[in-house]
Amino acid sequence: MSLPAVLTNIFNHKQRSYKMILILALLHEMNESGQREIGLQNIKSRFLFLLRDRESRGLPVDPPINQAMSWNDITTNQLSSTIATPIQALDKILALNDEQQTLGFRENLYNSWDSNVLTKLYDLASQELERYHMRQTTDFSLRNALHSLMSRYLTAKSEPLKNNSLGNYVRNQIPTGVRGFSFIEENPNLKVLASVGMGVWATIPWIAIMDRRITESTQSGEYIVYLFSEDMSTVYLTLAQGVTDANKNGRVVGHRYLRQKVQEIRNLLPLDGLRKDEDISLTSGGLGRDYQVSTVAYYKYERDNLPSEETLLQDLENLVINYNQYVDLALNSIPEQEQQPVLNLTTQERLIEVKTYITQKGFAYPDLIIENFYLSLKSKPFVILAGVSGTGKTKLVKLFAEALGATSENGQFALIPVRPDWSDPSDLIGYKDLNQHFRPGPLTEVILEAIKPANQQKPYFICLDEMNLARVEHYFSDVLSLLESQARQDERIVTDAMIRKSSLIHEPDLQKFGNLPIPDNVYLIGTVNMDETTHPFSKKVLDRANTIEFNYIQLDQYPAGSTGIASAQPAPNAFLRSAYLQLVDAYDSTYKSLIEETTNQLVSINNILESIHSHVGFRIRDTICFYLIYNEQAELMTREEAFDFQLLQKILPRIQGSNSSFRQVLIQLLQITLGNVKKLDMSKLDEDASELWRNANKTVEGATYPRSSRKIVFMLRRLDEDGFTSYWLS
Repeated sequence: MSLPAVLTNIFNHKQRSYKMILILALLHEMNESGQREIGLQNIKSRFLFLLRDRESRGLPVDPPINQAMSWNDITTNQLSSTIATPIQALDKILALNDEQQTLGFRENLYNSWDSNVLTKLYDLASQELERYHMRQTTDFSLRNALHSLMSRYLTAKSEPLKNNSLGNYVRNQIPTGVRGFSFIEENPNLKVLASVGMGVWATIPWIAIMDRRITESTQSGEYIVYLFSEDMSTVYLTLAQGVTDANKNGRVVGHRYLRQKVQEIRNLLPLDGLRKDEDISLTSGGLGRDYQVSTVAYYKYERDNLPSEETLLQDLENLVINYNQYVDLALNSIPEQEQQPVLNLTTQERLIEVKTYITQKGFAYPDLIIENFYLSLKSKPFVILAGVSGTGKTKLVKLFAEALGATSENGQFALIPVRPDWSDPSDLIGYKDLNQHFRPGPLTEVILEAIKPANQQKPYFICLDEMNLARVEHYFSDVLSLLESQARQDERIVTDAMIRKSSLIHEPDLQKFGNLPIPDNVYLIGTVNMDETTHPFSKKVLDRANTIEFNYIQLDQYPAGSTGIASAQPAPNAFLRSAYLQLVDAYDSTYKSLIEETTNQLVSINNILESIHSHVGFRIRDTICFYLIYNEQAELMTREEAFDFQLLQKILPRIQGSNSSFRQVLIQLLQITLGNVKKLDMSKLDEDASELWRNANKTVEGATYPRSSRKIVFMLRRLDEDGFTSYWLS
């Protein structure tokens, strides 16, 4: 016989060991007296006896109250406030008679139980007591963790972040320790993350606890988070909201939304003991203000006066109880038909699922290719995969889409082979027949499905296979222009209409196609081979796409073999959808330094590119910044690795020519990509760069941006040997 439902979860939220001790004391007294109600004084005596007995036998026990050295120094009269808390917490099953000063199980419950119920309850309380003490004997201390971070952080910021001991401690050991607390471990939906920055140290480090069912990151939704002030004098334990998504339409609108949400949540929850104001001081920048208006409630701790471990754990458990209550209310408020049957995974977790799926299908791709492909799509929903035939470009698109639940069977993946005779958009978008009826092309047919309300949260992938068999600018120019017209409309991102209303004559066509944009759940990927049968790309196309190259082939790379049945995990469109359309959307204190550092690097590169009229504009600057921001948010690769991919994909494809100016540009760019590992003698390389490309591996060894360095060396070799150079193999 199992326990009644009312008893099964009574120890899920523990107040130290006192709930279990109270139940054991009550059951002992009931067994000896045969009575349902027991005198409160007898329960206090038994309660104290059980604690003293454990202490005398050397078993783990909670510290004595009132700063006493031993439970033998405590009297029963001093226990009133100690047992009042668990009595109140168990009021659903216990009844306290204030007049008679007795305590017992509620009569209606007790009369419905047989003797086996009390025996099983005794066993449950004993087991939970031992589990509790087992967890308390771990080496992890929340107080020590907070104090260590606050004491060491400012010094650590003067050191490199990569492989830093404090950084590793915060990212790995602190989350592991916090996950071990019983009131967090018992909820499988809770996850713990911590960050000190990505690439550079964060101004405000954080430790977050979030429920996977309502948020996957600190950018949106509600979660618990420790926020550390910039000067490390104070840490705030807060119930907070993500500010990134809220501020996507500007801070004025975002702050209005956040304040309204704060009041709604405060009205829903008890939040006993927490402060409910905006008196949070983290930093003087814009992000500090964001945190003020987005915080629902908080505890404030000073570094030089941190509370005891017991108080810190009690505060955290109280906030977790409030948070769990909020999550239950939030989930219950969502109509069942609107709940998406998808796993709430972090970006890292979902990409691991994608790579596992691809591996189980028997395919392997170079390191970071999947992460790069994801970031490229999220930065701009148009990506080009280039390279020699047979390197798996089309297969990558198909497998990536399948891993996210998008298949040709459910209509979320479409392969559109490009024909050499395509010369205008009609083959892709559609045309009017002899009766002036509009006949949709393959792109339009996919968009008609993707824009339906029931499908707006699903990603749709369109693969334009052999995209440059025809001139891309001829048949794809309308789509390229449309992508530049993206704007926010209510909760979505859409473009201008694909088909002009004035060109539609019949009313059914006007209704169906007249206001049809490219929605934010459609992703366009082109595969291209660069050889004598294909057409080159113009800068207009290259400006609007990340170009991922597949040319470094390892024929001795064998399939890992299937490790099981490959299963796809449907992903929501939020996984890929862009959060930013303009740089101003992201230009706050969180990413301001990243944007400015990246822009300064691009200014230096532009000064070099201007001599061959290949310098970049705002569009490329913004896309590169977005790529780096999304990378930092998901913590997929280092900042150097991310910028390396962007140099390779957004800058180098623009360079092609034959005169000495191009040699100078490539050598100067190579010096930037090599970093400080090697100083190039420009005068020696004016006529001949063979010293560099004959020893390519040695040249790029230790480079800051090795992928770009290797590509530039190849381009220099081609210039020396052919008198002409280009990014593309042919």
